[in-house]
Amino acid sequence: MNITKESIIGDLVAHDYRTASVFKKNKIDFCCNGNRSIEEACDKKNIESKGIIEQLQAATAQAASSGIDFNAWPLDLLADYIEKTHHRYVENKIHEIMPFLEKIVRVHGDRHPELAEIAQLFKESAEELSAHMKKEELVLFPYIRQMVLARQRGETVSAHFGTIQNPIRNMMHEHDTEGERFRKISDLSNNYTPPADGCTTYKVTFSMLKEFEDDLHLHIHLENNILFPKSIELEMAF
Repeated sequence: MNITKESIIGDLVAHDYRTASVFKKNKIDFCCNGNRSIEEACDKKNIESKGIIEQLQAATAQAASSGIDFNAWPLDLLADYIEKTHHRYVENKIHEIMPFLEKIVRVHGDRHPELAEIAQLFKESAEELSAHMKKEELVLFPYIRQMVLARQRGETVSAHFGTIQNPIRNMMHEHDTEGERFRKISDLSNNYTPPADGCTTYKVTFSMLKEFEDDLHLHIHLENNILFPKSIELEMAF
């Protein structure tokens, strides 16, 4: 894979998810802001693009892993996977994490006032993500499946919302909001590093929050960089 400073981050990660680890390590957003070039992202971070490109080339030169090539999947299968894997993960983990957060706020909140803000941010995220996923499951994903089926049958299809770009635009805006919210949580938690006086529950909670953010990054990447642009292409082919 030819990687240059003009390469678009989201395209690189869509082509080879191993590159995501490089962007994560350098705190470069590859999901919500994946439409930027390497040069743009590096300029904003005030880091040399040459070093990032070398890291990316090293990552992609490694022996191919058993990682899944989501970029090759049919759109209806990808929508099913996102819903059954990532949406269910979010729903389950919200109920698991909230009680842990509430507990460490009660026990450690006096010494670590940032915990109350972290808990509030996560609560807001839980509410917004739940509503966001329902819109995808009830409106956007069913239409993507309809388009795939109509294409196979040589039929046409239309939706009450006009072009599919309308709901996609809204979903991507909401993705941006969640990406920014978790950047704040990461900063407040010192990148999910528990303090020296943190109990086991404190450590487990931060570990779960980090896992939740990592899953959200992949979740948003699959939609922003693969499912959504390919759905727009499919609609334009009718």
